[in-house]
Amino acid sequence: MNSQTLATVAESSEAMPTPPSSDYSIGSTITKNLGETMPWVEHAVQQAQLYQKAVEEAIDSAVEASKSRLSEIRSTSSAHLHQTIGSLQDLKSEYASYEEVFFGKIKEGVVIAASHPVITSGVGLGLIVLQRPWHSLYYRARYKAMRLFLSQEAILSRADTRVKELQKSIDSLKAESETLEMAVDGEEVLKRGIKKLRQAGKQIQGVIRSAHKIERQAGGLKDILGELPRREASLFRSQVSNLASEAKRERKALTKQVSKISDYGISV
Repeated sequence: MNSQTLATVAESSEAMPTPPSSDYSIGSTITKNLGETMPWVEHAVQQAQLYQKAVEEAIDSAVEASKSRLSEIRSTSSAHLHQTIGSLQDLKSEYASYEEVFFGKIKEGVVIAASHPVITSGVGLGLIVLQRPWHSLYYRARYKAMRLFLSQEAILSRADTRVKELQKSIDSLKAESETLEMAVDGEEVLKRGIKKLRQAGKQIQGVIRSAHKIERQAGGLKDILGELPRREASLFRSQVSNLASEAKRERKALTKQVSKISDYGISV
């Protein structure tokens, strides 16, 4: 409708008469000028009315489109709302069915227990009577576990004490070895201090005997660690092995020092 109206306006605009030109003679009569001007004015008024009608029709068309769009949105929202309400109703009915089954099972159990009182009382009495043996078995197992745990803790404590004692012996052995090596380094010291070297040799022999003793203790400690679980004893076993190897190495070095003293003709 709007395009037809605008086309009509355009055709009317093309047929519009031209206004009176300024080329007319000033001396023409007033009646002739009015007769020529009135058709142009009437045509201009008609064109203005056509434009106003076209604008009103365009506004009415926009309003109708807005109304139809609004009604479409309302209908869509209503459909979604009804769909949501239907889903909630289905969920409610499903929950009601589950609830009915659950309470039905409970009622069925109560009816069975009421219809068989002898069996029900027997089961209850059996649970009460068997409670004490279960408690006794539990406490016995717990006592054995605690006893085994305390035994392992005691073995670990003794092993740790032995390792610390061996470490102290090795440290003192290193200190004595360093002192004795300083006494054996120079030939001039050997010549001037034969007596001192003899005493040092005896001390070295005593240290060698201590090293032998440490090695034997390390071997015994390995046997004790064999009683422990492998995971807990692996750390102590490696430490004991290192200490035994270190004691053996120091013993060999001290034996060489004693041999060196003997080579100088000093009886040890």
